[in-house]
Amino acid sequence: MVYALFCNDAKLSKAYPTEADVWKLARQSGLVVDAVSEEEKPAPRPVLDNDYEIKPCRPDPQEDPDRNKAEAERDAQLETGFVRGRATLP
Repeated sequence: MVYALFCNDAKLSKAYPTEADVWKLARQSGLVVDAVSEEEKPAPRPVLDNDYEIKPCRPDPQEDPDRNKAEAERDAQLETGFVRGRATLP
């Protein structure tokens, strides 16, 4: 089973191997907020902003969820300026 980000049943992201992969992508994209309820005052819990949801789905026919994950990780490393433990020059 693979997972993706949805809004009102419309698939917004590529498919990823695990739900945790999509949570990581959503957090990096600024779509995750911390919510506190009266019952859970000691620790806020992460929730998706607006009407976003992470749901299981089928990958598109030409889609490879493992490749999507690898590309997202590479993009995140390039964004922070670090690749394989070495700083990259601008």
